Amino acid sequence: MANPVVVGVDGSPSSMAAVGTAAREAALRKTTLRLVHAFGWPSVRPLLGGPPWTPAAAGVRELVDGTLTEAEQRAREVSPPLDIAREVTVGEPVMVLEIESRTASLVVVGSRGLGGFGSLLLGSTAVHLAAHGHCPVLVVRGTPDPVAPVLLAVDGSPAGESAVEFAFAEASMRGAGLLALHVWNTWGEGASAGPDDPLDVVVDVERLREQEQRLLDDTLSPWRRRCPEVAVERRLTRSRIRPALIEASRDAQLVVAGARGRGGFTGLLLGSVSQALLHHAHCPVAVVRGHQ
Repeated sequence: MANPVVVGVDGSPSSMAAVGTAAREAALRKTTLRLVHAFGWPSVRPLLGGPPWTPAAAGVRELVDGTLTEAEQRAREVSPPLDIAREVTVGEPVMVLEIESRTASLVVVGSRGLGGFGSLLLGSTAVHLAAHGHCPVLVVRGTPDPVAPVLLAVDGSPAGESAVEFAFAEASMRGAGLLALHVWNTWGEGASAGPDDPLDVVVDVERLREQEQRLLDDTLSPWRRRCPEVAVERRLTRSRIRPALIEASRDAQLVVAGARGRGGFTGLLLGSVSQALLHHAHCPVAVVRGHQ
């Protein structure tokens, strides 16, 4: 059996949507779903008025059990025979999920919530996990079309190979097509703030286009041979990178991106493109780190 799919649960509508998505992912992988609820130290002390974790105090046990029961019911609506485990722990939620990611095949979180995982909001939860997690991280946002393709953001970087592998696997498991989109311009990622490509006068644009087409073809070729059941559409687009990918996510059921591309500062663990997708995509986003 594959490693479990882990989902952060806080009882908010966003986290319940994440539970539904995580249940589907676990069913596709034929593995266990772990429902994880964490208490951060600052929030639990005032609630209990004493030690940081006393399950029987102030009705907290009942509250947590009710939240997890609702989450389990939601998961079973998606996949009744699913094997489900519950975990309640004390700790900062992002750190709890980071630890869980060491033995998970996928970690799923909502984009916002009421407290716990949700109170940290996207900036410090999903971004931290995408940068530091030990497995792919899926952030549930938007309203995806279940018959739409999986969108793969192709950057041609060595680290991005793991994202390509994940995207083909997701498309195969879902019985979906794969749209492999490679966005380029004459400035590279650094030009994304400008509306045009003003360097045409000093750049051989046609030669650059051919190079980018080869990069796209070379990235996809081995995986098309390994996964012949996946219908792949290759798309090469000259545009600003982040806006083009965000716009393309309108017509996708999932967008997959590597944690880092070819541009940016090497010391950063999460690139600007993946961060932009996490905050602005119109469908769920999976960020996949390269093999460590």
